[in-house]
Amino acid sequence: MQFIAKQPYVKVVRQVSVLEQKDTEEQRYMYLYEDKIVTRYREFSIEDVMDISYRLTGKKEKGMLYLHTLKGVYAYIIKSSPEQFIDAFKARTHSTIHRN
Repeated sequence: MQFIAKQPYVKVVRQVSVLEQKDTEEQRYMYLYEDKIVTRYREFSIEDVMDISYRLTGKKEKGMLYLHTLKGVYAYIIKSSPEQFIDAFKARTHSTIHRN
C-alpha cells in the first residue's frame, strides 16, 4: 500500500552510562495511508484520529505536532512545517465523511 503523505519527526533518545548522559536525535517518519497513520512504533486508525494540530516554538525552527485521538493526544517533535501532511489528512477525512 502506497502512503499519501510523509512527515519527518525527531525522537530524542537518552543514553545514560556510569560516567555520562548523552542525548541523540533519531530522524523518524510519520506516514499517512488511506486508512491509518503509522509512526515507527504506533499505528492509528483514521477513524480514531479526530484532529492533527501543531505549534512552533519561539525560534520557529522546531515545534510539536499533536495527534488528537480517541485514546489521547500524542506529541511529536518536528523540524519542518507539517501543513502539507495535515492538509492531506483533512482532505482524506473530509472525503470519507462525504462518501457516507
